[in-house]
Amino acid sequence: MLAYVIRRLFAGVIMLIVMSIVTFALFFASPIDQASFICGKNCSAAQKKQTAAAMGYDDSFANQWADFAKGVVQGRDYPDDPKLRETAPETIVHCEAPCLGYSRERGDTVTNLIKDTFPVSFSLAVSAFILWMVGGVLLGVTAALKKGSIIDRGLVGLSLIAYAFPTFFVGLVLYKFVAIKWGLTEIPRYTSIAEGGVGGWLSSLTLPAITLALFFMAAYVRMTRSYVIESFQEDYVRTARSKGLPERTVTYKHALRAALTPIVTMAGLDFAGLMGGAIITESVFNYPGMGKLAVRASSDFDLPTTVGLVILLATFVILANIIVDLLYAVIDPRVRLG
Repeated sequence: MLAYVIRRLFAGVIMLIVMSIVTFALFFASPIDQASFICGKNCSAAQKKQTAAAMGYDDSFANQWADFAKGVVQGRDYPDDPKLRETAPETIVHCEAPCLGYSRERGDTVTNLIKDTFPVSFSLAVSAFILWMVGGVLLGVTAALKKGSIIDRGLVGLSLIAYAFPTFFVGLVLYKFVAIKWGLTEIPRYTSIAEGGVGGWLSSLTLPAITLALFFMAAYVRMTRSYVIESFQEDYVRTARSKGLPERTVTYKHALRAALTPIVTMAGLDFAGLMGGAIITESVFNYPGMGKLAVRASSDFDLPTTVGLVILLATFVILANIIVDLLYAVIDPRVRLG
């Protein structure tokens, strides 16, 4: 098992390095004059040159990536040009490791911007993940066990309806009717644990989490039902039944365990995707998460922030794949031999 873990971690590190190079190349090796967007339309040639030197855009792509990678490990100082740091030491901004860049548009390091928005996206992702996994798997197993019945058809039909509605529509309906018109909940506003305690924190996440969870839960109901029904048709399940094992044991120890493998894969990737920020849901409820930060960075052409968010999201996806691989080894020990 240890050798398997080491192999997966080593592969993950290589993927992170390659991913950072590709991401950096897509944004900073393009023919677009990055300094012009930061400096503004009325910048002179001298000001553009100074801006490019301050941000390190006048250097080669290889050196820019090397400085970025070094900043992730050791931290970095801005302006990037040593001459500018000598002539104006009061303007030096230190970005501690892991440094993902400096946003001139926001006047702060990308790391600090992400630190401010990460708790919101993380809280929303975790709460929605728990809701859709518990609800989706339980309802999917129920539909599979009641295959062909009214319960099965009802659950599948409801999941199709829920899956058909986009998240922004569900969010607006919950916001307008549940919170505003009927007053069943307070107007959604993100509250940290430090501000409102655990109760206030959970209450502020209720409607956004339900909005996200409904979409994913609908997909997981159908997916779990399909995989469980498929598992029931396997030879080892028929063998277990022929041995006289209780139906509960056959279902949860044999059929469901085999059905969990593809579900774990999808769950890990879906959760990692949400960690980059649920852009639509955060926009509907005006939550200051990474999704909203990504929208602002894109509209303002704030490349350092955009690159930092893309690299962070890709890191989550790679880590999710590693965790999924390790869970595979727990669910099915044969995977360790691969």
